[in-house]
Amino acid sequence: MRTCRLALAQVNTTIGDFAGNSTLVVESIARAREAGAAIVALPELAITGYPPEDLVLRRSFCHASREAAAAIAAHTEGIIAVVGFVDWVHGDAYNAAA
Repeated sequence: MRTCRLALAQVNTTIGDFAGNSTLVVESIARAREAGAAIVALPELAITGYPPEDLVLRRSFCHASREAAAAIAAHTEGIIAVVGFVDWVHGDAYNAAA
């Protein structure tokens, strides 16, 4: 039987600090990879900070969240990362993970 190591990362995010939160996420991904994890799961809305409340009603906030998620994806070579963010689809904000 093959083993799959899963890492759970807890980060102390700041609401609206996409750059700082992204750094925390990327560091967590790197630590999980170094520990031999195949998958790392981060908290709900790790990119935006929690709870973003009415900020999710701003299209620009959701767009910045999606851009940060795309930038983080470049740091996932060799590991599957599940990261929480806010997505904007057809005029509505969604609590999402990628």
